[in-house]
Order: sequence, then C-alpha cells, then structure tokens
Amino acid sequence: MKKINKFIVAIDQGTTSSRALLFNESGQPIYKSQLEFKQYFPKNGWVEHNPEDIWKTTKKVLVDVIKKSKKLRGNILSIGITNQRETTILWDKVTGRTVYNAIVWQDRRTTDFCKKFKNKKRENLIKKNTGLLIDPYFSATKIKWIIENVDNAKKLLKKRRLIFGTIDTFLLWRLTKGNTHATDATNACRTMLYNISTNKWDEKILKILNIPKHILPVVKNSSDDFGFTHKSITGKPYPINSLVGDQQAATIGQCCFKKGSIKSTYGTGAFALMNTGYRKIYSKNGLLTTICYRIKNKNTYALEGSIFIAGAGVQWLRDKMKLIKISSDTEKVASKLKSNNQVYLVPAFVGLGVPYWNSKARGLICGLTRDTGAEQIIRAVLESTAYQSYDLFKAMEKDGLSPKIIKVDGGMVKNNWLSQFLSDVLNIKIYRSKTDETTALGAAFMAGLKIGLFKSLNDISKKWKIDKKFSPQIKKIDRQKLLIGWSKAIKKTLIH
Repeated sequence: MKKINKFIVAIDQGTTSSRALLFNESGQPIYKSQLEFKQYFPKNGWVEHNPEDIWKTTKKVLVDVIKKSKKLRGNILSIGITNQRETTILWDKVTGRTVYNAIVWQDRRTTDFCKKFKNKKRENLIKKNTGLLIDPYFSATKIKWIIENVDNAKKLLKKRRLIFGTIDTFLLWRLTKGNTHATDATNACRTMLYNISTNKWDEKILKILNIPKHILPVVKNSSDDFGFTHKSITGKPYPINSLVGDQQAATIGQCCFKKGSIKSTYGTGAFALMNTGYRKIYSKNGLLTTICYRIKNKNTYALEGSIFIAGAGVQWLRDKMKLIKISSDTEKVASKLKSNNQVYLVPAFVGLGVPYWNSKARGLICGLTRDTGAEQIIRAVLESTAYQSYDLFKAMEKDGLSPKIIKVDGGMVKNNWLSQFLSDVLNIKIYRSKTDETTALGAAFMAGLKIGLFKSLNDISKKWKIDKKFSPQIKKIDRQKLLIGWSKAIKKTLIH
C-alpha cells in the first residue's frame, strides 16, 4: 500500500496576488497556485482592491491546491493564512456583502485627518499602547473614513450589522461561511486600536476615534483553532490553525526565534523585523514596536521598519513605464552598467516610511543628463531599495541595535545583483533563504505547531536552509559617495 502524504496548505493573500501553497511535513513547498488581481487608484494617493477579486482569486488557488494534494495521494492536515496587513474591509454580517472596496495599506487618503488628529498627548498614548505612530498606513483611520463616508456603512452600523476585518478576518469569515469573526495578535496590533501590553482592543483609543468595539473581531493566538472551512467551498471541512500578518509570517518562516535575530522581506514593500523577545523596545527613530507572534497567550515582540515601495517600483517600471517586460529583466540591465552616473530615484509614490514617515512626499528622479537612458532609471529603482534599507537599519543602529547578519527573502532578492548591492550599501552580511516562500512557510509552521506536526519552535528552526551568502565587496569611500548622493535626493523629495 502506498504511503499517504501529509500536507499543510498556506494561503498567502498579498498586495498584488493571491497564492496557495502545499507544504510537506518537512516544510518543503511541493506546489504553488497564484493569481494576480487588479489594483485601483481612484485618486492621487488612494489605493484600493475589490474584495470580491481577493475572495475569488483566493478561493480558486485554494481549490487548485486541494486538487493537487489529491493527485499526490495526500492528506491535508491543516490550513494557515497569511495576509497583506492593515488593508481594511467592512461588511454586512447578515448578507456578507462588503460596503466599500478594500482600502489598501499603501493608501494615504487619511493624511489630513492624521495631521489634525496628532498632538503630543495622543502620539504618546498611541505609541505606548499600540507601539505605532499616528499614520494613514494603519487600519484605524481607514475604518473611520469608511464609517463616515459610505452611506450603507452608516445604515448598517445603526442596525449593529456592520463588522470590520483585515484581510485574514475577511477570508476566515468567507471560508467558514460566517461562522468565525476573528483575527490574531499580529494583525490586530497593526490596526492602531490594539493594546499590545494588555492584549485587548484599546477602549480609550476606540472612544477618541469614535469606532464602536462591537464591529471588531475576536483576537486569538497566531497558532490557534480558527474553525473549519465550509464543505461547499473546499469539498470537505479542513481545520484552519493559523492566522499571521505577512511580515511576521516571514519572520517565522525565516526562523528568527532568537532575540536579536532579524529578517528583511523584499516584496511589494520592504519590511525588516528584529525579534526583541518578551520585551517591548520603543524606538526613538521612527521604528514600530509590534507583536512578532503570539503562542499560548504569550507575546513575542519585534521592532519593525517599513519601506512602502520596493517591488512595487519594479512593477511600476513594467506596467506604467513599459521599460521592462518581466521583473527579472532588471538584473541583466543593472549588472551591465559599471555605474549609475549619480542618477537617483526616490520612490515616494505613496509617501515615505521609516525613518521619515512623510505621507505627503512624492517620487522624484534626479541627476538626469542627456546620457541618461532607460537602463539608469531601471537600476535607480533597484538601488533605491538598498538605500531605503540603509536608512531603516541606520534608524535601528541609533536605537542601539546593530545586526551582523540579515536573513532576506521575497521576490526582489532573487536578483543576485540587488542582493549583492544590499550587502555593499548596508555593509552587513546577507543570507538568502533557500525557500523564497518564507511568508507562506511561516503560516504553515504556525498551523503545524498547533496540530502537533512540529513539537516546538526549536523543532521548526531545524527546517531553515540557506541558499546563498553575500558579503560587502565595495570600498568604504565608494559606499560613502553613493550614500551622500542618496541623502541629497531624499532632501529634495522632502522639500516638495
């Protein structure tokens, strides 16, 4: 009799695509199904998704992966979900219909409100209780905007039928046919409404923002029981045993379980997380204090730096500027140039994250000459990712944290040229993970931990494998020249 394979499915719902992956007991990806969906930009600085696009693509890739598991004579033990964080959806809990498009984490429509809302007392309260800054990036002001600007939301709120969720909660609701309205601590802590010390929705902040508590989901561990998929969707019910925000999931997938270990993910945006253990560290330099994961009702914390545009810059080169046909073309172009002739591109398409937190900043290209062509602009987009990373890690250094090794993952760092340039600019060793799909893997690990497939975090750590190491190769003087040019470009951006 043939052996029955055991699998875990991870749903990875990202900013530009929905994916489902099949992992075996060793944490190896066996099969992946992926579908992109449309991005909407209704006004300057606004970014939206159609929630039905998110649901349909997620459902299709999940069903595809389940079919594949059957062909491989496999038994799916559990499903884990990881997701783009902060993106906000409100819907009718009776009909399941959404009241407005999903407002994406990159969206800046609440910039003016955040500006008016800020004062020293409120900033201190938000930072101390949530670990965050007052910024349009987080879900709270997106919820407020929908409640105040969408007529149907107002009507449903009066009837106590309106509910909120980040993407994990929305998918969980749909997958369980409305049986579970829940999230986990890693997603809740990105709303600007969740107290990361008490592990409860913060009554004081809810009152100030006039957001009713009854619309919010129940908050659980990252590795927990979240109910079962409905058989009408997946053929038979499957247990859902993890929800975890994408950046925290990548940290778990990179096995950054030791205090001081750090990963940086280069996807649509770029995000670095450093595990700070059971201790919360509050940054003085624009980094965020966040929950890394919660297991058995105990928080492990992290310090996080966010870059809004990384891979999205490459997407812009491909889809808007038509300078490349496929993303991987950037590596060939960049490696052919001996230098970039001091052309800099600051991709502040939706403002700037760490350490500037300037939501009004907009993109800028400088250093153009008659000799500048498409190649320099393509390379400048790649270089900007490394320079923004430098600013982020410089902020960490000012907070007294200096990593010697950074584990990297995400679509962008498959590019060897960029991985080497990162190491050169940061002057730090870069370790690239063998598994590119570390975000999905993190969700699979958390689901596997809950059902006992993995015995402990230490057991999970043994699954991590390295693909390639990159060490700094640039001269100190050359690094300084590059960084001086970047600093000048940033100053010009911030003037606008």
